[in-house]
Amino acid sequence: AMQTARVTSRVAKRLPLGVSTRAFHAIKPDTIDTSGKYDAVIVGGGHNGLVAAAYLAKAGKRVAVLEANDQVGGAAVTSEIIPGFRFSRASYLAGLLRPQIIEDLELERFGFKYLSRNPSSFTPTKEAGRYLMFWEDPKKTFDSVAQFSVKDAVNLEAYEQHLSKLRSIVSPLLDIAPPYAKHYKAKEFRNLCSDLAKPVRAIWDNQDAMHEFYEIMTAPATSILDRWFESDIVKATLATDAVIGAMTAPSDAGSAYVLLHHVMGEAAGREGVWAYVEGGMGAITNSIAASAQDKGVDIATNARVQEILVGEGVARGVTVSLDGKTETLLCDTVLSNCTPWRTFTELLSADTQTSLPSDFMKRIHHTDYSCGAFKINCAVNELPDFICFPNTSKTEAGPQHMGTIHFENHVDDLERAAAEAKTGVPATRPVIEMTVPSSVDRTISPPGKHVVQLFVQYAPYDVNPKVGSWSDPEFKQQFVDRVFGIVDEFAPNFSKSLIGYDALSPLDLENIFGLHKGNIFHGAMSLHQLMHMRPVPRWSSYDTPISGLMLCGSGAHPGGGVMGAPGRNAARALLSK
Repeated sequence: AMQTARVTSRVAKRLPLGVSTRAFHAIKPDTIDTSGKYDAVIVGGGHNGLVAAAYLAKAGKRVAVLEANDQVGGAAVTSEIIPGFRFSRASYLAGLLRPQIIEDLELERFGFKYLSRNPSSFTPTKEAGRYLMFWEDPKKTFDSVAQFSVKDAVNLEAYEQHLSKLRSIVSPLLDIAPPYAKHYKAKEFRNLCSDLAKPVRAIWDNQDAMHEFYEIMTAPATSILDRWFESDIVKATLATDAVIGAMTAPSDAGSAYVLLHHVMGEAAGREGVWAYVEGGMGAITNSIAASAQDKGVDIATNARVQEILVGEGVARGVTVSLDGKTETLLCDTVLSNCTPWRTFTELLSADTQTSLPSDFMKRIHHTDYSCGAFKINCAVNELPDFICFPNTSKTEAGPQHMGTIHFENHVDDLERAAAEAKTGVPATRPVIEMTVPSSVDRTISPPGKHVVQLFVQYAPYDVNPKVGSWSDPEFKQQFVDRVFGIVDEFAPNFSKSLIGYDALSPLDLENIFGLHKGNIFHGAMSLHQLMHMRPVPRWSSYDTPISGLMLCGSGAHPGGGVMGAPGRNAARALLSK
């Protein structure tokens, strides 16, 4: 423990919070035309904003994207913080990006490339030769699970088929705006009928599964996992899917639907698959940005929008800081890719906020933004050497490094961590997902060295003040040391292998990426904040009470993850008018 503390302290001094970063394969920003008028201005150059811009430009609209940071991408960026090491600094895995977007925007032509992972999952123990792996080959997965339970090995394939069937019901709902009772214009109504065809067909084709669909949308994850499996390590590995980015425990009602996360990924035409992207997550957003620019979109970085201008209840444009000067940019429609919180409480004047319906603003102010995510990006000089699966080389990756690495062997580990976090106390034993993208992608680290990413759960934004504060460097360092200590239990060489790291607390995620309260989904993905309730009842179809102001980010349906659906849906909604 003393050695871990000394190593991490030495490394921490190399990476102060305000460390500069260098974008990887960044697009070249455009000059914004402040003298004319755009059809649409996108506030925020995250992936959803870029998707919306590309679709609008493809339809012939004149569009500008304004990004406050020095590179586009929002939380899906690749940054070189330590020389030679390129981190997917926030978002870290791909697979949710809608296939239609990849095809429509020709992203592969602009450098987008999935890199598959096999095995996809590795759960180590502290016992030599004993570990759990999920492979592409069902036989190898069966043999791995059978070490812990033959019954579970038999049931796993049926479980995944069960989830895949439920996935087929959910998937079409991601690509449409939730319909609600209103007077539709003829074009809107035709588009609505067309949009509803696929979801209705999916429900019709899966009528026999609707009671199971209702169950997975409302039940605790443990209720479903206990019915399918008996081994604690299998259940713990699968249960982590139910708590990613959520301040919930697997035993909480409504946590089960996130189990669909296990099969929602789709990469290179293969369903149920998660992948890396060559060049890191920034390669996704840079390919979308390049596609948008190819269609005529103007993109500006270091362009912080100060206010969305509203006159007589209609959005007229924005004021934005460009090259050190405040400029006014006029447009017909403003699409905000920011969180609903920032859009309505920080980017509108006090008079405009007062003019909005009181119930609407109450709901904006009381949206649940709990999350508990903490991210640590590490540069290492050798690969983690697991007790249960020792390395054959310090630098050449084995199967134990390819997929997502889980450090929880018991469901109770997740339950205890969640219980602490709900009281405002960062988990004593945080839940950790490790990925080593350089095991597959050799473009992101120097030869012989690697990038290790740690996504950590149950670090509440609102810390009990009697316990500490994320603004206190020592308090933050203690949490980082705790995380490293857990990894060392399974891979004793880990802390000693650190060259440097970049630790992002919930407060850092808010300050750097504009994620209110550090919520990676622009609002909790709990059942009362999905579909027709996202972000506010009666305003789930991307419109807002302000005419000409729309939402296109993850705070709108269908929510978070690098999927692009909110951006595409918002653009389609605007074009249907």
